[in-house]
Amino acid sequence: MPALLPMLATAGTHVPGGPEWAHEFKWDGIRLLVDCTDDGVRMTTRNGNDRTASWPSIVVHPGYDVLVDGEVVAFAPDGRPHLGALGGGAQAQLMVFDLLRLHGQDTTGLPWSARRQLLDSLDLGAWELPEVHDDGAMLLEFTRTHGIEGIVSKRRESAYEPGVRSKNWLKFVHRHRDSYVVGGWRPQVGTADRLASLLVGQVTDAGLLYRGRVGSGISSRDSVALKALLQPIADSPFADEVPKLDAKGTTWVAPAVIVDVESHGPAVHRLRQPSFIGVRTDL
Repeated sequence: MPALLPMLATAGTHVPGGPEWAHEFKWDGIRLLVDCTDDGVRMTTRNGNDRTASWPSIVVHPGYDVLVDGEVVAFAPDGRPHLGALGGGAQAQLMVFDLLRLHGQDTTGLPWSARRQLLDSLDLGAWELPEVHDDGAMLLEFTRTHGIEGIVSKRRESAYEPGVRSKNWLKFVHRHRDSYVVGGWRPQVGTADRLASLLVGQVTDAGLLYRGRVGSGISSRDSVALKALLQPIADSPFADEVPKLDAKGTTWVAPAVIVDVESHGPAVHRLRQPSFIGVRTDL
């Protein structure tokens, strides 16, 4: 069986209902195909990169030939799965959600329901097999209120489509909004004075900790208004070290301006896909 790429979900507009759909948590981790053969275990990412050595605790051969699709996740101190926790020393876990080969037989052509039934019958050892839910709308609301990334809805009769972004799998991801303190700004490439992005941080007991650079969502009007609000200072106001790539060309500012930022999940170490929403004048 040739090397495969994982099937991908299409962004959905509304959660489908009815018995023909199954619904699962969308895990905030790194997608992996885990291939177990007589030669051992090999883990590859959605781009085909070998990451077998990255998480030794989940490189466990189940004792039979199998190829599974899943996600390696780690949990933040608050108990939520978060991509940032994978790099922070937290224990990695493999969440298995599909079966592509079993005992040398290609299973990708089987309906999702049959593949899931086979998974339910297997001894996966240390790997986790997450629950499947019938009520997608209720599950989406649960993930929203508990700070989980979102859900994936899967058509029960769908085959596995390697490398295809399919409408038989629909994803629904929550965006998270929070307030951050501005500690610096960087100019637009090729200019010295046109504010293009903000360096923002979060106030903690350890001081103002750097959470990332925000450029998306800043209009020309926002750029002018923000620059007028920010007061330059000599040194970084952040208590931790800002990566050199982000710090390059930065004008440090007094940590007095607070902005709202929308991102892909709350920040644990760094904001993901952040977008500027506006300045907070009430905080």
